[in-house]
Amino acid sequence: MMVMVSWWFKSAAAHLPFLIRTGIVSVMNQAKPKGLPGARVTRTAEFVNYQDGAVVSREIVKKPAGNVTLFAFDAGQGLSEHTAPFDALVQVLEGEAEITVSGQPHRVRDGEMLLLPAGQPHALQASQRFKMMLTMIRS
Repeated sequence: MMVMVSWWFKSAAAHLPFLIRTGIVSVMNQAKPKGLPGARVTRTAEFVNYQDGAVVSREIVKKPAGNVTLFAFDAGQGLSEHTAPFDALVQVLEGEAEITVSGQPHRVRDGEMLLLPAGQPHALQASQRFKMMLTMIRS
């Protein structure tokens, strides 16, 4: 199945490079603003929108020390098992998903978070529409 993802996913590809290489994810180039406006209060979950049958991502902070990316998964969508060279913190904004880390499933819901340790295989499956913020630490 081909998952269509917004153009912001290109920068998140450091965490999920195999998705683009294998053609699971298609990156669309759209003329939309990047990042998070400085010194402006924003409702986090509203900064990324759902698309039917898709995974949408939006990078809101990109720095040498790490990235912050928002994701919106339609129900039934997910990310296949992969590893990343850096720790990543998942913070659930809306909905519910199952995140498997090193073969152990974890049910995550609104307001919860889960650390994905560097080098450990992990996967995600949205049991319903699901939004999360992923903070990747590179140092």
